[in-house]
Amino acid sequence: MAGGAQLTPPDVRARYDVFHTDCPARDVVDHVTSRWGIWVLICLQRGDLRFFELRESIEGVSEKMLSQSLRALVQDGLVWRHVEPTTPPQVTYGLTEFGRELGEPLEELFGRITRRLSAPGAE
Repeated sequence: MAGGAQLTPPDVRARYDVFHTDCPARDVVDHVTSRWGIWVLICLQRGDLRFFELRESIEGVSEKMLSQSLRALVQDGLVWRHVEPTTPPQVTYGLTEFGRELGEPLEELFGRITRRLSAPGAE
């Protein structure tokens, strides 16, 4: 039997090294862990929401910062955006499969923190 090319899986670590500034995965990590991005992902875990519902759910976020965060998360493929052609337009946001996958551990982290803070004797 003649020798053939051996197929080996690519080394993902060599391709994506988030410790290097030019790594494309670093941008996604920055958007997910941004001040408002993390709250958007946790909030959308509960279901699809319109822009104003997101704004009301996430206290303290301005329309500008929410728009910027949503734009980045949509661009990263974590959030989808649907515009109803009405006057004014109704824009709904929800998590993609990738967004749900990343949002689950964030929601678990938030749950662990809140359980710890609300535990008797927690300071």
